[in-house]
Amino acid sequence: MNHNRSLGAAFVLGAFVCAGLIGLGYWASSGVLKVKALERSVTVKGLAEQEVPADVAIWPIRFSEAGNDLVGLYQSVQEHNGQVVDFLRQAGFSETEIGVSPPAVVDRQAQPYASSAEMKFRYAATSTITVYTTSVEQVRGAMTRLVDLGKQGLAIGGADLEARAQFLFTRLNDIKPGMIEAATRNAREVATKFAQDSDSRLGKIRRASQGQFSIEDRDSNTPHIKKVRVVSTVEYYLSD
Repeated sequence: MNHNRSLGAAFVLGAFVCAGLIGLGYWASSGVLKVKALERSVTVKGLAEQEVPADVAIWPIRFSEAGNDLVGLYQSVQEHNGQVVDFLRQAGFSETEIGVSPPAVVDRQAQPYASSAEMKFRYAATSTITVYTTSVEQVRGAMTRLVDLGKQGLAIGGADLEARAQFLFTRLNDIKPGMIEAATRNAREVATKFAQDSDSRLGKIRRASQGQFSIEDRDSNTPHIKKVRVVSTVEYYLSD
């Protein structure tokens, strides 16, 4: 009698254990399926571009002089500095926008391997007057009249990189939010098209990263117009 009861209890216990294992297996398999579904995703890039006018101009005006009399050379540089400053004042720039750097003077005879026999002028001087202003169009207008200084006997340099005007855009923070929004919207449009083509539905964002903003000249002929660009990378969940 006791033996039969023991067998019955063991059977009931085994049945419960078996049912538990079946339920656990179902739950585990269901969980795996859900995890697998969550792993389905698509990663896309969204682009936003905007053209903006430069808001700061840095314009160096550089000229060179040469001579054998060092004192006379310094006096000539000083006089020509005054001519450049007067030109800029007449163009509408204020004292605070004009900076005069000390002249750079080179003694050519003191240079290694210099040959005084082939040297017409011993000393060479370079002077730079720089305009730093937010009046970009005013700079562009004055640049077209730079030939007037050449007519006054100044050898204005403009071919070297150090003497070229720079145009900057400094208000990036003003347009950042709108451009990030545009890049994210563009990314979602691309992801939505991908989901439609793959017979899936686009879900929530899994992760996102904002790329670096870049500011470049629109082209080599219009450095005062800038192209701002940003690329955002967004990963979306996909579901059936």
